[in-house]
Amino acid sequence: MTVQDVEQQPLLEGGKPGHAESSTPSKSQEPREKPLQEHDKHKPIFMGFGLATLAIGYYAACSSTMLVINKVAIHQLPCPTTVLCLQLATASVFVAVSNRAGLVSAEAVEWDKLKKFIWVVIGFLGTIFANIKVLQHANVETFITFRSSTPLVLSLCDYFFLGRALPSLRSWLSLIVLLGGSVGYVMVDSDYKVDAYYWLLLWYAFFTFDTVYVKHMCDTVKMTNWARVYYTNAIALVPLLFAVPLLGEHKRLAETVWDYNLVMPLFLSCVVGVCMSHSAYLLRETVSATLFTIVGILCKIITVVINVMIWDKHATPSGIMFLLVCVGAGTFYEQSPRRQT
Repeated sequence: MTVQDVEQQPLLEGGKPGHAESSTPSKSQEPREKPLQEHDKHKPIFMGFGLATLAIGYYAACSSTMLVINKVAIHQLPCPTTVLCLQLATASVFVAVSNRAGLVSAEAVEWDKLKKFIWVVIGFLGTIFANIKVLQHANVETFITFRSSTPLVLSLCDYFFLGRALPSLRSWLSLIVLLGGSVGYVMVDSDYKVDAYYWLLLWYAFFTFDTVYVKHMCDTVKMTNWARVYYTNAIALVPLLFAVPLLGEHKRLAETVWDYNLVMPLFLSCVVGVCMSHSAYLLRETVSATLFTIVGILCKIITVVINVMIWDKHATPSGIMFLLVCVGAGTFYEQSPRRQT
């Protein structure tokens, strides 16, 4: 089995003109690809690594790269909503054109699936908006600390809503140590700052809903990950296009000089944005909602470690120790298996 075998499913018959569907389903019309089983995700498929490990590495690489490129792109073009619109549009066009050319597989748009993905977009945009508001009232380190508590909540959501078993003792200890390490870092090496707890609670609600609902969609709505990328990016683009003039970014765009130093990082951010969207859905499909969140937290903590070591913000030995404790705790987490039915 290869990653392509897992990812690419045949285009639905409704997506190709000139192919009439039989009114009576036959065995040949049943899904040609069996759902990915839990044990299949750990079978070696490349250099001895299983799909779950490769998906984590793929997502981590995209996440860290996206963070750096976005900083440069927004520095050159200080219109974050416009940058996000360009990234969403690029992903949508890429999937549509590549699907037409036969490079990727994405099902034709269906109204029933479209309605379900509207809630995905609400969670996605709500999380982004609340994230921005939280960072206006709290520093990054404080935000990461609160985010480090989300796996504890999501592990219960995995149990009650997504059919997973409760975490093992080792995993519970891993989650508690992860949270404790984040709190310890803030206490010894950073200024704890938060002015508006209601924005934090709003972010918590949106983030939890988004993580759980998207995982539910991946488990229950049968479609390729490229189709999920297309649905999410295309739907989210619509309200954001109206937000650009409302936020006054069109005035800045009219005064912008589109030179190489601006276009190149913007182009790279759009390219990595496509990979980021695809890697996120691949990882969500492959692992539990809790493990997906832990990977995201570790990516951000490692980014903080790199910033501390490179830039002029010097951490104390105690601060670095607590950050490394967080990374170690995350690596000891064991994904909960599905409950036996």
